[in-house]
Amino acid sequence: MDGTLQDYPRSARVALQSQRSRNQSALDSVSLPVDQRQFAELLAIQDGVISMKQARECGLSDDAIQWRLDAGLWHSLTRGVYLVAGHPRSHRTRLRAAVMGAGRDAVAHGASAAWWHGLRATAPSRPTITIPSKRWIDRTGIDVRRRNLNFCDIEQVLGLSVTKVPLTVLETGDSLLMDRALQTQVTLEDLQETHERNLRYAGSAKAAELLTVAATGGRSEAERLFHRIIGPLVGWRAQVPIGPYQVDVAFEAARLIIEVDGWRWHKDAARNSDDLRRQNYLMNLGWRVLRYDWHRLNNEPEAVLAEVEEAAKMQNAPR
Repeated sequence: MDGTLQDYPRSARVALQSQRSRNQSALDSVSLPVDQRQFAELLAIQDGVISMKQARECGLSDDAIQWRLDAGLWHSLTRGVYLVAGHPRSHRTRLRAAVMGAGRDAVAHGASAAWWHGLRATAPSRPTITIPSKRWIDRTGIDVRRRNLNFCDIEQVLGLSVTKVPLTVLETGDSLLMDRALQTQVTLEDLQETHERNLRYAGSAKAAELLTVAATGGRSEAERLFHRIIGPLVGWRAQVPIGPYQVDVAFEAARLIIEVDGWRWHKDAARNSDDLRRQNYLMNLGWRVLRYDWHRLNNEPEAVLAEVEEAAKMQNAPR
């Protein structure tokens, strides 16, 4: 029909207004959740990602969900998980979709959990998730582990189920990550208790080795590691007195000193200041100083040997 509503007889106007009211009611029934505030808060927390189950709990019917998909207001990320238009796709939305799409009791673990907790700077290329051992799913681009986790090792962080920091740290098997976590997010006792709960799982032996080193601070072990690494080289001595200090290793002909550190979490501010004062004193005497911590010595022995060997050859280089 063309023209304005006033151009039609009264009966026609009533019929048109009634039809418009019914159309609006039908639109509202599929476009608005029952609790709009709850709905908006959920989307804000979850980076615009929502599951079908959550949408239903907010009062949206299956027809309402399908209407949003057909209208381009929602986009499907995986089966039963959607991204609301206007929210960018990212590593965060990808991990949420992986966990939420894997069903009940799915949890992010390992590298994904470490990134989610802020212990890693970058997200892994493939999300790592755990599902109950009796469940089986097939997901492309996701590393899925089947294992029943202890409820003590799971928590919700920003609306996502993840392994808690202690188990996350132990499962990565990364000494640097453990050292960083011990400085800011977890205690050694937390790690030890969590390790005791998970002794029968893969990776527990390596975790035990790291815990042993962490408990002592790693400095003595670091010195032993360094001595083994530079064993093939000549011209060095250990525990050399220079002025008021005794340095860990010195190549005296090359005027080269190597200082060895343990794990950073064992080093307080006062000791750090002392080490800086000591290093400045030695450099003012004309010594070059290299420093290595336990992590590099343990993880990169070949690179450490190459660096020290190169530095030891520089005794005749101008300074």
